[in-house]
Amino acid sequence: MLPGETKRKFEALKSFLASLGRAAVAFSGGADSLLLLHALACNRPGETVAVTAATPFLPRREVEAARRLTAQLGVEHLLVERASFVGEGILANTSERCYLCKREILGALGEAARERYGIDILLDGTNADDRAEDRPGTRAAEELGVISPLREAGLGKGEIRLILRALGSPSYDKPPESCLATRIPPGRPITAGDLAMVAAAEEAMRDLGFRLVRVRHHGDLARIEVGRGERARFLAGDVMDEAARRVRETGFTFVTLDLAGYGGNDG
Repeated sequence: MLPGETKRKFEALKSFLASLGRAAVAFSGGADSLLLLHALACNRPGETVAVTAATPFLPRREVEAARRLTAQLGVEHLLVERASFVGEGILANTSERCYLCKREILGALGEAARERYGIDILLDGTNADDRAEDRPGTRAAEELGVISPLREAGLGKGEIRLILRALGSPSYDKPPESCLATRIPPGRPITAGDLAMVAAAEEAMRDLGFRLVRVRHHGDLARIEVGRGERARFLAGDVMDEAARRVRETGFTFVTLDLAGYGGNDG
């Protein structure tokens, strides 16, 4: 059972969505956009549409996870393949990378929803905890007229996961994910090779049982961040040696563990 205030916000979310008419959800497969799909499907069963951008910045396993989730919900799913980017500052990894990328991707998703379904309203999963000054992509969404119903309803990350759990979604505690470009230090050009190394290294760490993990790319050096509750296991037995071996196999020469652990700073 949901706490009273959280339940009120969820009902407000559904009422807000009902007032919009038919809309498409920019769906990443994460908890925020997943709750949007749940709520939208309550109002318009059989008419809900999810649009996902498959880019070099998104791990392929996340694309497949998005496919599975939309299938489970019985939601129409449109995959927009983007092999490269137009904005010069994106792959150059300038300070405007996130803004430029978000603007380009949301623009492509909105255009695809209009052309395929005649839908002019695009929703995203920005929540009440996401501050615009910390997330340049939020500015891009606002400029494009993308609506953020979770923020409008005052729902934060903790409440979103609580509602998903109450709805019986197995993804309510899915670890947060972010685009692979956040693993490359600002100012270092982003290449397909570097992204592939990061994706392979993180997959190797997940194969070792780590749920919350980031592998930051510093040239020949891989800096591993794991959830703070998982650091002890990283250091136990042969896990550290095996992690180093597997990450080196992805192309890195040196492997190190960030002692502070993963802090959620995916910039």
